[in-house]
Amino acid sequence: MLAALVTSCALGWTVSVPGSRSPCVLDGKRAAVRMKSQDELKKEVGFKAVDDYVKSGMVIGLGTGSTAAFAVERVGQLLKEGTLTDIVAIPTSVRTKEQAESLGIPLTTLGTPESRYSDLDVAIDGADEVDPEFNLVKGGGGALLREKMVEVCAKKFIVIVDESKLCDGLGPGFPLPVEITPFCWEHTMRTVGNLPSLAGCTTKLRLGSAATGSTVDGEDPAVTDNGNYIVDLFFEKAIADAPKAAEELKNTVGVVDHGLFCGITTAVIIAGTDGITVKEA
Repeated sequence: MLAALVTSCALGWTVSVPGSRSPCVLDGKRAAVRMKSQDELKKEVGFKAVDDYVKSGMVIGLGTGSTAAFAVERVGQLLKEGTLTDIVAIPTSVRTKEQAESLGIPLTTLGTPESRYSDLDVAIDGADEVDPEFNLVKGGGGALLREKMVEVCAKKFIVIVDESKLCDGLGPGFPLPVEITPFCWEHTMRTVGNLPSLAGCTTKLRLGSAATGSTVDGEDPAVTDNGNYIVDLFFEKAIADAPKAAEELKNTVGVVDHGLFCGITTAVIIAGTDGITVKEA
C-alpha cells in the first residue's frame, strides 16, 4: 500500500494519505502541501457568517478583533455591491466603529429607534476560547463589555473561529479578562483572585494597550474604551464551572464585567485544515 502511494505521488497525483488530514500533492520530486494561513482561515469564517446569516433589512451587531474584522469587511463589501440593503449595525468598539464608517456601513447604538430599541437580528464575533458546551472566553482585544452588551441583545449570536480556539475546558489556553473600575483596583483584583470558582488562578493587571491581550506593551495600565482597567486571570487547570464563575464575577463589587460568555451562542463557524464546519448549540 505504501509503495503504491509513493508511486502515485511520484507521478504528480493528488493522494489522500491514511491518517493525514491533507492530501499529498507532488511535482514528481517532493510533496507540496500548502497550509492556509491563520488570516485566510479567519477570512473564510468571517465571510461565511455574513453570507449565511445577514440579510437585507437587518439590525446587526459587529464584533471586535482580527476575525470579526473580516465579517465587517464582508458587510461593507456586500453593501457596496448592492447585495445587501437597509442594514443598520451596532459596533462593539471604537476601532470596529472606525472600520465600519470607512466602509460606509450605517451605524447606530443600543436603545435607539434605528436599533429597533435593541432588538438585533444577529451579532457576529470571534472568541479566544470555545468549550464543548459553547461557553466562550472573549476579551483579548479589550472590548468584552461592549461585546457582551450588544451580543446578548441579538436573536442569534454567531461565533467565528479557527480550530485552534477549540478547547476541552476554558482557562489554560487563554487568560480570562475581567474589566474592573480603576478605583481601588488592587482590592478588586485581589478579591477576584480569591473567588471560590476561580481557585488557583494568577491575576495580572493588563499593561499597555487594552487591545493586545495579556501581552505587555507598555508600563501604564491598559484602559478600555469605557475608561476601565482589565485584569487577566491565568489558569493551569480548566475552570470547573464556567457559568458559576461568571455569576461570582458579576456579583463582585468593582467588577464591571468579565470575558465569560455563557449560554448565548447560537452557532460556531470553525475554519480548519479540513475546511469549514458549523456547530449549532
